[in-house]
Amino acid sequence: MRLNQEDKAARFRELHERPGAFVIPNPWDAGSARILEGLGFEALATTSAGIAFSLGRRDGEGAVSREAALAVTRQIVDATDLPVSADLENGYGDAPETAAETILLAAEAGVVGGSIEDSTGDPEKPIYELEHAVERVAAAVEAARSLRFQFVLTARAENFLHGRPDLDDTIRRLQAFEAAGADVLYAPGLRDLEAIRTVCGAVSRPVNVVMGLARGSFSVDELAAAGVRRISVGGALSRAALGEFIRAAREIRERGTFTFASQAVPHAEANGFMAPRSAR
Repeated sequence: MRLNQEDKAARFRELHERPGAFVIPNPWDAGSARILEGLGFEALATTSAGIAFSLGRRDGEGAVSREAALAVTRQIVDATDLPVSADLENGYGDAPETAAETILLAAEAGVVGGSIEDSTGDPEKPIYELEHAVERVAAAVEAARSLRFQFVLTARAENFLHGRPDLDDTIRRLQAFEAAGADVLYAPGLRDLEAIRTVCGAVSRPVNVVMGLARGSFSVDELAAAGVRRISVGGALSRAALGEFIRAAREIRERGTFTFASQAVPHAEANGFMAPRSAR
């Protein structure tokens, strides 16, 4: 029996409230979502990078429309019984009203959570001014609270991904987002455990940390000890899959051999993850 959206939302919120940290991996299509569910993960979050790559688009250049991203998100939701949170980038627009509208559309797509970031998409001025960033989060929170279920709203401070490694400003932003009502706080790109520990100690809401970036690799236990509640991997799994694909294709093209096949997942195992829902 499938869980309804309210049940998924309650389960998702419970994951944030229990002791320790949980991992929320990032599928990019229905098949990767089913595999992650089959491997025993408890919740999923979409990845804007992974979705962009799967559609043959660049990430971070506005090449994937809100409509296209939410269409893939709907496929991921429909493929699994797990709670799904959506990477909603900057809400697909500058205005607070647009961020609010995006939350409502994401909820219609079946997710039970989503993130709004404070990056503008403009390389000349990559981060919104604090007051405007807070207005956008507040509008997203208001939209989330209007829903019939408890939508988990994540607010992201993007300084460290855009050449602004200012920890004090990042904390100031996260604290302002918390005051605006965000349920989860997230500053991707923090470089060391001390910075992560400082962020976690500066706010009272659950903190999400991303692993799989070029810098730093810490275990679940290390992150939990630093105060982290939720751990994602962004586009790392998508890039890992693409890495194996590229290595295999290059072997064929450059060496004319096919040894990669010995490391490929067996057909029966792959098929098993994709079993019809009635057989799962």
